Amino acid sequence: MGVTPKEKAPFLVAPLEILINWARESSLWPAQFGLACCAIEMMTTSSPRYDMARFGMEVFRASPRQSDVMIVAGRVSQKMAPVLKTIYDQMLEPKWVIAMGDCASSGGIYNNYAIIQGVDKIVPVDVYVAGCPPRPEALLEGLIALQNKIKNERPLRR
Repeated sequence: MGVTPKEKAPFLVAPLEILINWARESSLWPAQFGLACCAIEMMTTSSPRYDMARFGMEVFRASPRQSDVMIVAGRVSQKMAPVLKTIYDQMLEPKWVIAMGDCASSGGIYNNYAIIQGVDKIVPVDVYVAGCPPRPEALLEGLIALQNKIKNERPLRR
């Protein structure tokens, strides 16, 4: 059935902030930044069994300029910290960070001079996913928590 000239085509009416947040939360493109054993679980999350695509996070991007979510999976050494900061700085606004695993969140079992005791010492973290390593379900829950955070942001008030 087509729309006759007398009929009005259906349209969506909503505040601009709600539409912007809906678009942002529905199409997150994560940057792959796997550093240790948590990276295996991160890759598993994108497999058909867990299917991140159903939540709008389909494609991992190798380029930081094409990503808006950085998932830091694993321990961050002193030598890797400047690389992490550089990649974060190359990401375009708006950008978010997920610390996946105990090592990324707080240094984990590595309490020594070579490991950064939490990614939040280098870049701002939006969501922490606990576990050593966290299961793919936990990462999905963290991604959904990030979507809920994005939904409640005020993008026009930044």
